[in-house]
Amino acid sequence: MESRRVTINTIVMEYTNEATWDRVLRIVLGVLMLYLGWVVLGDGLVAAVFKIFGFLPLITGLLGWCPFYSLLGLATKKIRRPH
Repeated sequence: MESRRVTINTIVMEYTNEATWDRVLRIVLGVLMLYLGWVVLGDGLVAAVFKIFGFLPLITGLLGWCPFYSLLGLATKKIRRPH
C-alpha cells in the first residue's frame, strides 16, 4: 500500500480553483470597490453595497478558492494530473 505524503502544498493545490490571473483580477477589483465605497462615495446605499461586496472578490482572490466555482464545478486553474 502506497502512503501519500500530505503537505501544505498538496492541500493548497487540491483546494484552489482560481488561476493566478483570476486571483490578481479579484484582488484588484476588491480593493477598487472598497476604495470607491469608503473614499469616493462616502455614505449612502451605493457606498454600503461597494463596502460589503468589495470583500467578496478580495477574500476569494487571497484564498484562491471560489465557492461559486466549486458549486458549478468550474475552475480557471489548470489541474495537473500525475502521470
